[in-house]
Amino acid sequence: MSHVSKESSALILVGHGSTINPDSSSPTFVHAHEIRARRIFSEVHCAFWKEEPSLREVLRMVEAPDVYIVPNFISEGYFTAKVIPRELELNGAITIKNHQTLRYCEPVGNDPRMTELLLHRAAEVAGDAPPHNTSLVIVAHGTGLNENSAVAAKRQVAAIRDRGIYPEVVAAFMEEPPEVSEWVNLTTQTYVVVVPFFISDGLHSYQDIPVLLGIQSENSAPASQQDVFRHNPYELRNRKLYYAGAIGTDPMMADIILDTVDRFDQQHD
Repeated sequence: MSHVSKESSALILVGHGSTINPDSSSPTFVHAHEIRARRIFSEVHCAFWKEEPSLREVLRMVEAPDVYIVPNFISEGYFTAKVIPRELELNGAITIKNHQTLRYCEPVGNDPRMTELLLHRAAEVAGDAPPHNTSLVIVAHGTGLNENSAVAAKRQVAAIRDRGIYPEVVAAFMEEPPEVSEWVNLTTQTYVVVVPFFISDGLHSYQDIPVLLGIQSENSAPASQQDVFRHNPYELRNRKLYYAGAIGTDPMMADIILDTVDRFDQQHD
């Protein structure tokens, strides 16, 4: 897909980051590196709430007069509605400040291709599972501070059900019912594919969800990415369980970020 060159514009990709988990920010850096290599923008920067470079510092690093800010988040919520606008002093979709025009895009999770990404992840991890005997479970965080990940996950479940690929598609959550630990009761098929609807593979996907699924014990060390995804399928409760990586690590995300910028232009020009 070709994207319009923006030689006088900068891109800031905003991630949550983590003080305890380096894997949290790595997809944001990886996608920024890929977009930088395409030479569409004059500058590409990353900024984080919990890591350096911080949201408060990043604009000082940007020289371009025109700046697109894309939240690398799965859904609209507390961070996209409150934290990012507050830290960057934004007052709407377009803010003019210190001779710069700041264009605040919607989160990447709003992109219509998230459905394709979830299906791609499921097929990739469980290529040998017959779809007509497979339950697909989309896992999201759920309740939190103005957290809309549950709404976003349910929207994806409805979209995937409409495709008719799997006889059973359900959402499960870490912090609200139906809970991930109930996956056996939520599904009826022999093959079960679990896809985390998260931007990064962090402690949730390496540690929390594997414990809730029963593929890891509570007191074991957090699995590395290789370990937890290497053992598919897991034979559990008379089922074959496949566990995928978070969708936000997919290479397709670079195009989704660029599409988010294009969509902003279509809506605001």
